[in-house]
Amino acid sequence: MGRTDTVEAADVIVVGAGNAAMCAALSAQEAGARVLVLERAPEGDRGGNSAHSGGAFRTVYEDAEDLKRIIPDLTDAEIEMTDFGTYTRDTFFDDCMRLSNWRANADLIEVLVDRSLGTMVWMREKGVRFVPIYGRQAFKVDGRFKFWGGLTVEAVGGGRGLMDMLFASAGKRGIRVLYNSRAVGLLAGDDGIHGVEVIHDGKRRILRAKAIVLGSGGFHANAEWRARYLGPDWDLAKPRGTRFNTGDGIQMARDAGAMSYGHWSGCHSVAYDRCAPEFGELGLVGQQKNGFPMGIMVNLHGERFFNEGADFRNYIYATLGKAVLQQPSGLAWQIFDQQVAHLLSDEYRIRQITKVQADTIEELAEKMGDLDREGFLRTVREWNAAVRTDVPFNPNIRDGRGTAGLKVPKTNWANPLTKPPFIAIGITCGVTCTYGGIRVNEGAQVVSEDGPVIPGLFATGEMVGGLYYTGYPGGAGLMSGSVFGRLAGSGAAAHAARAGNTGRA
Repeated sequence: MGRTDTVEAADVIVVGAGNAAMCAALSAQEAGARVLVLERAPEGDRGGNSAHSGGAFRTVYEDAEDLKRIIPDLTDAEIEMTDFGTYTRDTFFDDCMRLSNWRANADLIEVLVDRSLGTMVWMREKGVRFVPIYGRQAFKVDGRFKFWGGLTVEAVGGGRGLMDMLFASAGKRGIRVLYNSRAVGLLAGDDGIHGVEVIHDGKRRILRAKAIVLGSGGFHANAEWRARYLGPDWDLAKPRGTRFNTGDGIQMARDAGAMSYGHWSGCHSVAYDRCAPEFGELGLVGQQKNGFPMGIMVNLHGERFFNEGADFRNYIYATLGKAVLQQPSGLAWQIFDQQVAHLLSDEYRIRQITKVQADTIEELAEKMGDLDREGFLRTVREWNAAVRTDVPFNPNIRDGRGTAGLKVPKTNWANPLTKPPFIAIGITCGVTCTYGGIRVNEGAQVVSEDGPVIPGLFATGEMVGGLYYTGYPGGAGLMSGSVFGRLAGSGAAAHAARAGNTGRA
């Protein structure tokens, strides 16, 4: 690989350049540290998984006045026509714990919840602009929007917009970003971590610093690790985010003595277009298909396999990918009619979509091609007969409009498939991020296998274990990355200042 150069790089080095990492960099700089960010990707692919996300943040808020702290240009007209509701501390905490079957680290969840609103205000002060998620998280019924599922705010421009704003903020503050820089090892001594080994443009370099923040994501893009830790056939799932999250940060931390932690056989997985590319592409958005609560889903035998209306989409979508992967060939179809087609988001209107449409269910079955036609027609007949049409349909609430007598019930938002043209969307499993990683304390310090923290080492983002088990509330990932990124950055800067006062390099 050529010679290895050793240079003094910064007070704090941040490994990774997604939302969590850039929040850490901004926080460390704010606390007085000289900061260097290492981004494995080239500049055109920067931003990690965050750049591939929808940019939604789950945060505590009591009312519209709290939201105006995040969205100062929220208009009186918007407030008048919208029921924003409230999302309390207790609800946020309970959602995280309930969806993890009460396995999540309650101390870390408390930090996430209690610091969520303040962290978003801090991000707004750093130049990140937010807006309400009209269209995706609120339907207009009787002339008024109502937000549902506890998810109300997104970054302007989605994930790419979020990252552009964070990079712009970092640039204004003199934070350096070194692209094409893959961190491959940590420099450790008796007094902790004091540098990182990097392959930059094909050459190995040793970059010294007084503290390191790891924010380089999980291992969703590593097919070998997916099969090893998630289980059989997970190597067949399609990574919907960056191709650069292969577990490097986790491996470096483990090699330095960090404690393995979290749900290593669990991940965030969604319904994903079956013909999507091998990895997520920044210019190609909308490959996930989250409108399933408005319709039904069938496997290649034509049979339903998932309660599409078990809860609001935000609470169950991250388990759907696994359910699809377990079906024959890991494939399925989503079916809608014109009673609900207008409720589907823009991800159903992109050009790059596996979609068929027909004026009859029989013709639709023929066009779908690779499923059991008779099994599908039987499923639709049974479905139409089972819908409780005496209950009013309301997409903004858990309306209780379910089914009766089906082996796989639907709890809410059930409609008979009767209004053509009918639409079918081909889906597979898309994996967003993994849940297993390393352990940190409430200050984002990395905990060692022996119990104490590893001096000078901090972590944030998707490589932090203990937050999610089995389920996941939408928008919690970006929020936790920002919360723990801010803590990691300020903690790293404080450690670097102490190390500087003692003369340690």
